[in-house]
Amino acid sequence: MQVNGSKVLVTGGGSGMGREFTLRLAGAGADVAFCDLNDQGIEETIAAGVGLPGKVIGFKANVAVEAEVVKLIGDAWDALGGLNVLVNNAGIFRDGLLVKKNKETGAVDRLSLAKWQQVIDVDLTGPFLATREFAAKLIENDQRPGVVISISSISRHGNQDQTNYSAAKAGLIADTKLWSQELARYGIRTGAIAPGFIDTPILQGMRPEVLAGVLKGVPLGRAGTPEEIFLAVKFIIECDYFTGRCLDVDGGLIL
Repeated sequence: MQVNGSKVLVTGGGSGMGREFTLRLAGAGADVAFCDLNDQGIEETIAAGVGLPGKVIGFKANVAVEAEVVKLIGDAWDALGGLNVLVNNAGIFRDGLLVKKNKETGAVDRLSLAKWQQVIDVDLTGPFLATREFAAKLIENDQRPGVVISISSISRHGNQDQTNYSAAKAGLIADTKLWSQELARYGIRTGAIAPGFIDTPILQGMRPEVLAGVLKGVPLGRAGTPEEIFLAVKFIIECDYFTGRCLDVDGGLIL
């Protein structure tokens, strides 16, 4: 499948890598719908997409809410005249140690169930709901081919302070594999991308000395760029013999 002429839905397209994917896909000739929860982010992405070869349409939706995802898929389908690519990009962090003893009081703090559930809801349940509805829509309309791309993370190997995030991102890899087996009969491929440290607002907000320490372990000695992650998105869309696998784009970093 070529990017040019494809019809794509990107979740979390109001900022960061999601905005990069949305605009670069539209710049390459795809019509792109995206969703986000941030009104300003939605408006900014739409404004940035004006004049690109492909159209850019934004929706407000929470990927963790089933009814909103069902509506999102239907609205995006109607707005673009169909869909054939889904990019599960929306994600959040709620970092914290599983347990931590307070040195002053001796009390043991615990990672809250609320923080666990918030991340699982957005980062794992969200892609499940979006992929389910996307695949069902394609099958109901006998439309093929289709591609589902899920953005995982190097943290899927297990990263300190990220019990919830690591679990969600590891789950995406497992789902990508099994979805490839279940959906191949309908002409739908799947793929995942596991970025390392990428130059997005999250990294840009770090203190210089902290960022330097983070990047010290990267063999290439720098953060990746959103454009470099987009190249992996483009590869998965256009390589018709790729399915069920994860591309690590992490500068060689090993956690």
